[in-house]
Amino acid sequence: MSRRTSVAHFPCSIARTLDVVGDWWTLLVVRDVSFGLHRFEQLQQNLGIARNVLTDRLMWLVDTEVLERRPYQERPERFEYHLTPKGDDLFRVLMALWSWGDTWTAGAGGPPMRLFHKPADAPADQRGHECHPVVVCGTCAEPLERRRVRVARRRPTGGPQRPT
Repeated sequence: MSRRTSVAHFPCSIARTLDVVGDWWTLLVVRDVSFGLHRFEQLQQNLGIARNVLTDRLMWLVDTEVLERRPYQERPERFEYHLTPKGDDLFRVLMALWSWGDTWTAGAGGPPMRLFHKPADAPADQRGHECHPVVVCGTCAEPLERRRVRVARRRPTGGPQRPT
């Protein structure tokens, strides 16, 4: 895959994450795998992506341990792509992008897709309720809002943090 200049050396988790998922095709592949498309042909058809570009993205996502390959056919050898725990954790990133897109890029017709949430204790056949994607605090479950979050940088020696 032709890569841009790496930003993995920056002391920033956003930059390091972008080094892994920093092009639109990569996140769209992760989106489709998250929602049940696991085979090359399914991904290629749904995305309308060139086969060589999809091959590059899938190889990259396997190499960075976001996806894993699972054989489903021996002759010819074919694989499905599934999220690893690392890849599954990107779901929150997708939800943040979805939320922002619903707010700022939906257009006059409104958001192009609807999201449904099925609570953990719901029956297997329940559809779930329509919801708006939102990123919440893992400690208190309140929505994360920029004005209520602050960043503290770590000292290079691993010493105490200082607010910025």
